[in-house]
Amino acid sequence: MSTAGEPPLSARRAARLAVVQALYQMDIAGTDLNDVIGEFLSFRLTPDAEDQTLAHADRQLFADVLRGVLRRQREIDPQIDRQLAEGWRLTRIDSILRAILRAGVWELLERPDIPWRVVITEYLEVAKSFLDDDGPRVVNGILDRLARQIRQDASKKDGP
Repeated sequence: MSTAGEPPLSARRAARLAVVQALYQMDIAGTDLNDVIGEFLSFRLTPDAEDQTLAHADRQLFADVLRGVLRRQREIDPQIDRQLAEGWRLTRIDSILRAILRAGVWELLERPDIPWRVVITEYLEVAKSFLDDDGPRVVNGILDRLARQIRQDASKKDGP
């Protein structure tokens, strides 16, 4: 999270940060998708929110990524699983790390208009907000490998 003296987050980065928080909340508390979207849009992503970090988040990006991750989670999770170290499974890693990876992979799959290096950088910065030194390295490594696969596969589909 930004602290005093730091520039405010961009609307897109704030949305990504909110997505990770919402996915975490849904994972830990079992909150329903529509309930969590309603809560964030009504209370957390507003100019009068108690925590101003997310106040100016891109509300559309927030809802799109959150809905998209849930819609494609059965496809996303195995892709992440294959990138984890031997003996590790997505269900065993930290909930925040899992949320960051899911959101990042969704953007790589669904938002070809956003350069893959930008997606990785954005989620790397989100990871730095929540995780210690190893977490951002894991995010960078996994998203980098998946970006190359996903975007290469997409370019093959587009033809020569």
